[in-house]
Amino acid sequence: MKPAHLAALLVSAVAYALLAYAVPRAAFGQLAGLLALAFGLYVWLLKTGLPLRQGLLAALLLRLLWLPALPALSDDYHRFRWDGLLLSQGQNPYRYRPDELAGPDASRKAENTQLQVLYPRLNSPHYYSVYPPVDQAAFGLAAWLFPASERGFVVALRVLLLLAEAATAGLLLALLRRFGQPPERALWYLLNPLVVVELTGNLHFEGLVGCYVLLMLWLLARGRAAAGGGALALAVATKLLPLLVLPLLLRRLAWPQQLRFGLALAVVLAALFVPFLSMELVANIGRSLNLYFRSFEFNASIYYLTRAAGKWLSGYNQIALLGPALALLTAAGGLLLAATERRPTWATLPRALLLLLTLYFLLATTVHPWYLAPLVLLSVFTRARYALVWSGIAVLSYAAYRTTAYTENLWLVALEYTVVLAVLLLDLRQGRLSGPYPEVQPRPARGA
Repeated sequence: MKPAHLAALLVSAVAYALLAYAVPRAAFGQLAGLLALAFGLYVWLLKTGLPLRQGLLAALLLRLLWLPALPALSDDYHRFRWDGLLLSQGQNPYRYRPDELAGPDASRKAENTQLQVLYPRLNSPHYYSVYPPVDQAAFGLAAWLFPASERGFVVALRVLLLLAEAATAGLLLALLRRFGQPPERALWYLLNPLVVVELTGNLHFEGLVGCYVLLMLWLLARGRAAAGGGALALAVATKLLPLLVLPLLLRRLAWPQQLRFGLALAVVLAALFVPFLSMELVANIGRSLNLYFRSFEFNASIYYLTRAAGKWLSGYNQIALLGPALALLTAAGGLLLAATERRPTWATLPRALLLLLTLYFLLATTVHPWYLAPLVLLSVFTRARYALVWSGIAVLSYAAYRTTAYTENLWLVALEYTVVLAVLLLDLRQGRLSGPYPEVQPRPARGA
């Protein structure tokens, strides 16, 4: 390894160690400075030709730095543990809100002392769980292994996510080679600071989603439609967002393959949801999704502009109408993209899904930094730069946590999206989203 590369990786490791063990979320200046340093070194390392094997080893070691650390930038893991403790005790985590079990006016007081200790730490005690069955299985396993240890629970989840990231690395390399692209491009995802910090560090399950989506693509590119449907079911049962890929698959699958794919998707999804099935499951998840689209707002772009216009016209926040309307606009955009896509192949599916997810996040009412990890993953298969830039500048959204009031600085939000949209327009103008590396020809999918 070149001495300069080694020095850059050592400085990156120090930055990550400080982020993992020394910097609280409220210390925005320190947080932004360390992430900017890590991002700058990340770009320099890959621009100067860090070898693939050394990059893969560095990606692993930088993640292992976080292994015993409690998440410092997100408190979502308390809800993960709450749901996991319920499941490990044979209770349905979708059935009751936390305040119904441990709140001051709880109607069904929980006897478990761990739940009583956890309750004041929850950031959403008045909402039903929104985490699908694959997440719940992970939470339940970790809680069963470490029922009385918060750190043990966190380490168990982190090991699971590290295994998923290792599988993602293998799938990335296999797919890049299959599509005739340089395997070194995998490092743009595997060493990305947002990916390392938000997935490994803060325990967000976009890492598992990305693994399953790549598995689906790998299986479909090999002509295995039924297995691909099962892989997508696992992705959807981790986060619902991968359902957006469905319109993009219609022209890539012949009708017998569509049948096998759809049947496998439905069967596996049913099998995953059946253990939790009840009238409460459907009603409570519906309430949670309704709240997400009609009540929650954070780090949005187009929505904030329409919100301002709505307030000017009506005098109050129109999110109850704007949230669902923007979601429907995303769905319409997906159908339009699927219908107008030129020469759809498996090699171009990541680009198409990247564009669709970009539309979704530009129209969304809530965009947390870790939501962007799939964009970074998919951009590896293109020459586009905007997703990488977005992953670096999304740290600006953490300015909202400087006080307990969680007040956003809309000037910083405007700066974030101005930069992202400028780079996106540059990518479009220079043809970086027109297809994968045109100098190589990807191998055709079998049975497509």
